[in-house]
Amino acid sequence: MTSLIAALPGDGIGPEVMRAGLAVLRAAAARHALDLRIEEAPFGGAALEALGAPLPPSTRDLCLDSSAVLLGAVGLPGPPPSDPALRPEQGLLDLRALLGVYANLRPIRPLPGACAASPLRQESLAGVDLIVVRELTGGIYFGDKREGDDAASDLCAYSRGEVERVVRCAARLARQRSGRLCSVDKANVLATSRLWRSATSRLIADEFPELELEHLLVDAAAMRLLTRAAGFDVLVTENMFGDILTDEASVLTGSLGMAPSASVGDGGKGLYEPIHGSAPDIAGQGLANPCGMILSVAMMLDLSLKAPQAARAVEAAVAGAVAQGVRTADIAGEGAAASTGQFTEAVLARLNRSGLRGPLVQYAG
Repeated sequence: MTSLIAALPGDGIGPEVMRAGLAVLRAAAARHALDLRIEEAPFGGAALEALGAPLPPSTRDLCLDSSAVLLGAVGLPGPPPSDPALRPEQGLLDLRALLGVYANLRPIRPLPGACAASPLRQESLAGVDLIVVRELTGGIYFGDKREGDDAASDLCAYSRGEVERVVRCAARLARQRSGRLCSVDKANVLATSRLWRSATSRLIADEFPELELEHLLVDAAAMRLLTRAAGFDVLVTENMFGDILTDEASVLTGSLGMAPSASVGDGGKGLYEPIHGSAPDIAGQGLANPCGMILSVAMMLDLSLKAPQAARAVEAAVAGAVAQGVRTADIAGEGAAASTGQFTEAVLARLNRSGLRGPLVQYAG
């Protein structure tokens, strides 16, 4: 059965990392006999400029028909327009709601060879292997907003059901890993966090009593991520806290460009994207790090396409390239920096050496 993949290159460096991700996806599909059909569509700022909306109807239809969605990046340079509907980022919020993806999975696993790019001491990175589960469709990002020159407000709201479904997702992950779950909130100040904490405690006690549950305030979690991150395994938190904490946690990997993500819901369909932005200042120069995108492809292979062996092969190829010194400028340090295309070719070569069946898909650019 053919699986349809919707590819949304987006803005800035999005098209460059998308080319890298699709090259690796096609190579992995050839090696593991996966039947894929890939269709690209405009999204974000590119769609705004071409079609007047960040998520035009044709792109919506493609995403709804697809088995999985792969996204490059969104965001245009300059100040955002006053109308939120005309901002590229609004397309991303609408896409998440359209697909019903409410849990964003962000693994943080420093790779040998990239750790030197982190500003943290190397001993702080030893043993770090964690995953943050961020609630994705509620909270302050989706609440009622009032805009004005003299006063403005953003409503943060959660229901018990919204909390329970994302905590349940995180608990299932924790059960597959070490059995430890850390729930992050601001229960000493926020009413939504007090609901979050009580709902989490009840759910874990009722459905996952074997798990070790810890509650941690978000400021303490931020500090621990930079001092004792190896003590974490699975963290679960609300939308805004998760956004901030995972960007902070990216310093553990050496660069924002190293970190992948997967957004999932109750079905098999998912949205896969690196956590970095569109970086328009380096677009078109071959400077973008495609690791986050390629590792997002690995997550897609694992979670939506049910091809875990292909996913592990892609992860091993990325780790091997980085360990052997093929590194883009953001993680190269004093060594020679590889271009986006050179890094992708190194990953493809390792997939080929590991027994790829069929022609190697070359990356141009």
